[in-house]
Order: sequence, then C-alpha cells, then structure tokens
Amino acid sequence: MENLINNGWDEIITADGFCATPLSDIMKAVDESAKHSNVYPERNRIFYAFRETPPERVRVVLLGQDPYHEPMQANGLAFSVFNGVKMPPSLRNIFKELSLDLGGEPRTDTDLTDWAQQGVLLLNSALTVVEHNANSMASLWTDFTDSVIKAVNDFENPVVFVLWGNNARSKKRYITNPRHHIIESAHPSPLSASRGFFGSKPFSKINSYLESDGLTKIKWK
Repeated sequence: MENLINNGWDEIITADGFCATPLSDIMKAVDESAKHSNVYPERNRIFYAFRETPPERVRVVLLGQDPYHEPMQANGLAFSVFNGVKMPPSLRNIFKELSLDLGGEPRTDTDLTDWAQQGVLLLNSALTVVEHNANSMASLWTDFTDSVIKAVNDFENPVVFVLWGNNARSKKRYITNPRHHIIESAHPSPLSASRGFFGSKPFSKINSYLESDGLTKIKWK
C-alpha cells in the first residue's frame, strides 16, 4: 500500500494489530464508493490531519463526527474549510464560542491548519463521507479511528481530548490513561449547540490543562 502520511503516524498505523480492519481494505472501499458517488475530502486530503500533526507534536485531539458533505467544503481537518469557502454553521458556532470564551472578535480564518501545526489533531470519527449524505461512511472508519484514540491514549506525553457530539463521546471509553484530560460537550452544529456547546468554554479549558502540564498554550485566533 502506498505511503499516505509520511511521518511517524505511518509506523503506528501500519503496525501489526493496530486495527481490526486493515487500512488497505478501508481505502479499497473508499475508492469503490468514489466510482459511484463523490466522496469527500479528495483522496489526497483524507489523512491531512495526520500529516500536519505528527504524533510527537500532538497536544490536543479535537474529535468531531465526519467531514462536511457538500462540494468544496471538506479539506481533511475536522471542522475546517479552505479560506474563501462559505463558513459552515458548525464552524461559525465554534468561532462564536471561541469569541465568547476568550473575548475579542470572532475568528474569520476558516482554514484551521494553524491549529493543526500547533499540535491540535483535528480528527473526525470518520475520515470520508459521501456527497450530501452525512455520516454515510461512519461504520467503515470506526475501527480505524478507535485505534487512533487507543494509540494516543498510550502516548507518554499528556494530551487533551476534546469530544464534541455523540460520535466523538462514544470513544471516551478508550481514553483510560490518567495523565490525559477530557473535555466533552454537545456538537457545535445548529441542531445541538444550544444544548451544551455554547458556554462550555473549551478553548480556555484546553489552555489551562496545557499550562498545568507545562506546555505552551494554543493560539486560537
């Protein structure tokens, strides 16, 4: 199978026993689906979160549901879209909460690559989605993303896990290492943001945990 990530994640993901479903089988299924429907993100962006946040730099895992399922939106980072693309409602709510939490004007830069490069693994529970069909490939990726969470749970350095929504919170059972921290709330989508996401202050909480572990705070804006 081709090298997809080109950093330390490759060694973790290709290790014997990493995942019950081989990644090669998952990618074959993705490619087969792409013969019949548009699948997002583009193939060369599926593992972008891993490329931008190598394992030795992971300080935060921000876990969402699945990629945006409309054209031009998904760019391989959870909740992120390229600059110039209309801001999805979930991202707008994230920026609203960021402003409420830390003060100042809402962030307008919709590409979250700067967060990824600071050590925030922007991971979805599913890494691909069929166009117009939210959560359509969730079952294909469950074993893989479960295994990623288990792998990060074994990291020696403390990590802040941020679980937004039921898909993400279902993986809490794999975070058992007491050195890590967990922040969880409702998903920031318009359907659920008012039921526990707004007012949860995740960004200041993340930075407080990082500071308590002697780590540099994330620059969110």
